[in-house]
Amino acid sequence: MAPALRGQLQALKRQVERGWDVLRHKGPSQFQFWLIALLIGIAAGLAATCFRLAITFLQTSVYGTPSVTTIHSYAETLPWWMLLLIPTVGGLVVGVIVHYFTPDGRVRSVADVIEGAALNDGRVEKKAGIASAICSWITLSTGGSTGREGPVVHIAAMLSSWVSNTIRADGITGRDLLGCAVAAAVSASFNAPIAGALFALEVILRHFAVHAFAPIVVASAAGTVINRLVFGDVTEFKLPGTTTVEFYLELPAFFILGLICGLVAVAMMRAVFLADDIGSQVQRDLGLPHLLRPAAAGVMLGALAIWFPHIIGVGYETTSRALTGALLWHEAVVFAMLKVVAVAITMGGRMGGGVFSPSLMLGALTGLAFGLIATGLFPDQSGTATLYALAGMGAVAAAVLGAPISTTLIVFELTGDWQTGLAVMVSVSMSTAVSARLVDRSFFLTQLERRNVHLAAGPQAYLLAMFRVQGVMRKATDNNAADEEACRTMIEQGLFVQAQATLETALPLFDKSGVAFLPVVKIEGPDDAPVLQGALFHVDALKAYNRALAATAEEEHG
Repeated sequence: MAPALRGQLQALKRQVERGWDVLRHKGPSQFQFWLIALLIGIAAGLAATCFRLAITFLQTSVYGTPSVTTIHSYAETLPWWMLLLIPTVGGLVVGVIVHYFTPDGRVRSVADVIEGAALNDGRVEKKAGIASAICSWITLSTGGSTGREGPVVHIAAMLSSWVSNTIRADGITGRDLLGCAVAAAVSASFNAPIAGALFALEVILRHFAVHAFAPIVVASAAGTVINRLVFGDVTEFKLPGTTTVEFYLELPAFFILGLICGLVAVAMMRAVFLADDIGSQVQRDLGLPHLLRPAAAGVMLGALAIWFPHIIGVGYETTSRALTGALLWHEAVVFAMLKVVAVAITMGGRMGGGVFSPSLMLGALTGLAFGLIATGLFPDQSGTATLYALAGMGAVAAAVLGAPISTTLIVFELTGDWQTGLAVMVSVSMSTAVSARLVDRSFFLTQLERRNVHLAAGPQAYLLAMFRVQGVMRKATDNNAADEEACRTMIEQGLFVQAQATLETALPLFDKSGVAFLPVVKIEGPDDAPVLQGALFHVDALKAYNRALAATAEEEHG
């Protein structure tokens, strides 16, 4: 090969390598990254749309209903044994899947995506994620009382994880790709492009950095286009006529509604956590395998559905009836309480699904019940009860998700009603203020807190868990290493830290002991003596922590 041609090829190779490196580490600021965001948006939109169609297909097949939007009305005509059998079989199939394909028998959802964004450079599990998507599909199709947003968010996260691993993206690029995929999935699932983009920023990434905004919006728009090509440009719910607020006089009622909705949201979240604790305790006491837990939940759901088929599935029919004022006061109250029980059984039984759609139904029912009272007491100073149902829908959902901005917008996009913004905003602000004091900011962050993943307090709390001691310690052969004899003396006194521990464990030991360094040991077995690996210096731990804080601040404000 001629020297000139060889030189040109080498120069081209260097340019490609530089471009690839820029894409991996500075992707969000590059135009090429927007193209990848568009492709991810299309893929995630297709995945969310296919998931929705798959639910429709299986639900129609097992229940024999001609339309899943009126499933509970159709279910009332079915024999009781079918209503009992379908959720039971669905739960048994889900149990088999989680038993063999997840290490802990737990279905993955939004909380795991938030954890992946914060602690795993925007990556989530693949094998358990695929099994979880199948479980959620079966659950939602056979009577599980949850929503589809949880599984579609995790499916989208798996797509972005595959892309991030393929291009070996760093943390910032991986998280932004994750945000793009989630935004597209939410937009495609609900025909809500604005809320989809803000959901990814507010709930998943938990920041509004400029570098992430443009590609996420591109992906969100792509997901919406996919939805409208398949389902048309229609809203999820139809409201009757126009809604108006009797300003000044009526706004205090929406403040009160917001407070009530915040308490209702907390009641639902705590019911889910209580059901999960009870289920785990019973499972341990009886020695039951993972596969029987969802089946038991399916039996309970089926038994409940015999008398109250309103709990079946996502619940859009009941939500629509609440928004149109087609329910009586006692019906709204009873259905709300039953929905909380059904969601707790489904989630506590580890059957899968999300909490957003149930919170919409619960909020609409709560708002309607409150609105019927308010408009009955003050008919001349109030609008319609359906306006309270709309505000309640947003208030409960915002409190559960811990996302007042995106939830407010998604309520508008789901209903197509932009004229009642002040009423919804007032209720949402009060509900989130109340719930944030009673749980760890949201349902998802409280889930993670229960697993000892401390994201609710912010980066200053969870960043310490990202650093292993062995990655920060000084080995015995390093310059300025700790004195070996001093290390062994400290080990005899029980003052040491294991190599696999994190700085979250080590820093409190420094504060308690006041030493400049801690010996780092490796313990093979319970009866084995500690083997000295090196030493962790307090100053090195603080430097690593400060660098991580600075990098996080740069990402969130860049």
